[in-house]
Amino acid sequence: MFHALVYGRHDPPPMKMSPAQPATSQDVKPSKKPASAATSRSPRSPRKSPDATEPGRQSLTPEAWIDAATEVLVDRGIDHVRVDVLATQLGVTRGSFYWHFRDREDLLRRVLEAWRNRQIAGIQDPASMPSVSDLKISDDELRESIETNQLRLMKERGSDITIFSPRASFMAHHIGDFNVSSTWAAICNELCFRVSQLFPDNFIGAAMLPQSPGVDPASCIPELEKCVKQFGNVGINLNPDPSGGLWNSPPLSDRHWFPIYEKMVEYDIPAMIHVSTSCNPCFHTTGAHYLNADTTAFMQCLTSDLFKEFPTLRFLIPHGGGAVPYHWGRFRGLAQELKKPLLSEHLLNNIYFDTCVYHQPGIDLLNTVIPVKNVLFASEMIGAVRGIDPETGNYYDDTKRYIQASKILSDADRFQIYEGNARRVFPRLDAVLKQKGL
Repeated sequence: MFHALVYGRHDPPPMKMSPAQPATSQDVKPSKKPASAATSRSPRSPRKSPDATEPGRQSLTPEAWIDAATEVLVDRGIDHVRVDVLATQLGVTRGSFYWHFRDREDLLRRVLEAWRNRQIAGIQDPASMPSVSDLKISDDELRESIETNQLRLMKERGSDITIFSPRASFMAHHIGDFNVSSTWAAICNELCFRVSQLFPDNFIGAAMLPQSPGVDPASCIPELEKCVKQFGNVGINLNPDPSGGLWNSPPLSDRHWFPIYEKMVEYDIPAMIHVSTSCNPCFHTTGAHYLNADTTAFMQCLTSDLFKEFPTLRFLIPHGGGAVPYHWGRFRGLAQELKKPLLSEHLLNNIYFDTCVYHQPGIDLLNTVIPVKNVLFASEMIGAVRGIDPETGNYYDDTKRYIQASKILSDADRFQIYEGNARRVFPRLDAVLKQKGL
C-alpha cells in the first residue's frame, strides 16, 4: 500500500524556513522509557560555561556563536560553518559550543532565526534589513538535514511521500508588511522545492502564500502561480487569520478571498486552512489558536453558501477538524436552524479532515463521526507535539499507529485514508504518481 503523508507541516531543513514551516528536529528513536527518561539530558555541574573558566576570558554568549556563524556563512558558505572553525575564530574550546547548542544543526537553525529577526528589525530600520543572498544553503546541507530528520522518521514509521509545506508557525503573516511576507514566503517555498528535487520519490511541495493583514489576497497570486507552474506544487496553505489571533479579516465565505479560490479552481488544487503564530496572549499557538481556527473555518463555511459559488473548491482542515467531530451534533443542529442542507450535502463534498489527532480515542471518534471518504492521513512529524506518551511508550505524533490499531476501520478504509483520498483531493499529486507508474 502506498502511504501518502498529507501536509506534514514539517520543520524544514536547518536554514529552511521552517516554513514556514524551520524548526528543531530533536526526535530520537522511540523508547519504552517514560518521557522524562527518554528526553532528559545529563546534568552538568557546575553550571558555568566552559570558556568562562579560562583566565582573562569572559563567557561567550549564544549570540557570539550565532554572529560568528553568520559571518562565516555570508563570507564562505554554509559548508564552512563548523564547530572547530568557529571555536578557532572565537579563541575558545569546542566545549563552549556544546554548552549553548545541542549540535551544529541546532546552531544553523538559530542562525536562520537570527536572519528572520534581522528581517523583522529591518521593518523599522531598512538599513539593517538582511539580504536574501546571506542564506547560502548547499544541496549537501539540505540532504543531510532531511535524511537525518523527516526522511528518517518517514522510513521508521512507514510513510512513503510527504506533501512538504512551510512550517505553519513560522509563516508569521502578521509580521511586517506584504514585502516582508513576500520575501519570506519566496525563501520558504524555494527551499521546499529544492527538497522535492533532491528527494523526488519522498517529497512534493505545497505553497505558503505571502499573506499580510489588510492586504488584498489577490497579491498572493503571483507566488501561487510560480509555485504551481514552476515548482510543481500540488496544494497551498491558506491562513484565514493573517493578523495572528486578532481575526480582523473577512470570513472565508466573503468575496475578499475569491481571487484565491478562482486560482484554486483553475489549477485544481486544494488548500489546507491553517493559521500561523498567535500574537494574542489569550490563545496559545498550538493548543488554542490552531484548534480555534479549525473550528472557526468550518463554521464560516457552514453559515455560508460558499460551495454553491465554488462547487469544486476543496479545503483540508487540520488537527482532525478541531472541535468539529466532537460537536458534530451541534453543527448539524445549527445547520438545520439556518435552513441549510444536511452537512453531508452542504459541506462534505468540499471539506476534508486530517489525522493529526494524538491519541487512540480521538482518532476513533474522528473515524466514527466523519465519513472515511473525508479523512486523509497526516502527521505533523516533525511538529508541535514531539514527546513520547508515557502511557504507550510511543510518540504522540506517530499517527499511523492509531490508524493501524483502529477496530472500526476495515482494510479498505485504511487504504482510502492512507492513499485513495489523498489522490482524489490532490489530483496533481495523483498525476505525478501515475507518471511514475504508481
